[in-house]
Amino acid sequence: MFWLNTSIKFLYGYRSYRCCLTLAFNRAIGYRSSRTTDVKMNDPVENAKRLAAFKAVDNHVVDGVIGIGSGSTVVYAVERLAQRVKDEGLEVICVPSSFQAKQLIIQYGLKLGDLEMNPELKVTIDGADESDTMLTLIKGGGGCLTQEKILASCAEEFIVIADYRKASTNLGEQWRKGIPIEVIPGAYRVVYQKIEKLLGGKSELRMSGSSKAGPVVTDNGNFLLDWNFEGVKDWKHVENCLNMIPGVVENGLFVGMARKAYFGMSDGTVMERNV
Repeated sequence: MFWLNTSIKFLYGYRSYRCCLTLAFNRAIGYRSSRTTDVKMNDPVENAKRLAAFKAVDNHVVDGVIGIGSGSTVVYAVERLAQRVKDEGLEVICVPSSFQAKQLIIQYGLKLGDLEMNPELKVTIDGADESDTMLTLIKGGGGCLTQEKILASCAEEFIVIADYRKASTNLGEQWRKGIPIEVIPGAYRVVYQKIEKLLGGKSELRMSGSSKAGPVVTDNGNFLLDWNFEGVKDWKHVENCLNMIPGVVENGLFVGMARKAYFGMSDGTVMERNV
């Protein structure tokens, strides 16, 4: 009887442990149960993200290789893509831009690819932290800017999806956290000093916060600087200046890359911008 009771307790504890791990994993990759989705759809921001993502997937995805960006709006794009694959028999290979994107692709049962096997993409769909009227973007709030820019550069079309809070006239109107810059860890201090000398503003090393002591580390094993700029700039010039600094891996300015953006609005419509 003792061994029976002990075995039962062990199995119960193990199942509880697995349930906790599964819940934590699903939260980390953006999984939503139907009940959670219903609650989220009462949030105008979440609804706006979903509207933009669904319209972009419906208008731009055909059979072929698709680049999957990162962030909270992309979760809805993958959801809609999985629906279309199931309902319409679309044949797509999905190339992820991050660990999060890879887990979403796996979670929804989509075919996973990579750039080594699939270097040319039909379309890349990704979010943005902010967009101006010319579709110059700030990206990298989630730390995946280098992979995201690579996927955008490999695609015939780069399509942006976001909610209404991300649509600005000029960069810096709504996004106040600066332009992310991925840097080699040993060069971060040299890089931010050179940025301030060349372009002004203020650079800060992005820290992890309470979840981890020390700086944020990207999927590539690098650090992130956030450069807080002042005023409207010649963004192509800024992008080139940043990338010419030794130690910079990539920066979060996407200039002349996006051709169309969908912004879900609070009234349930979708605003489109083209260049």
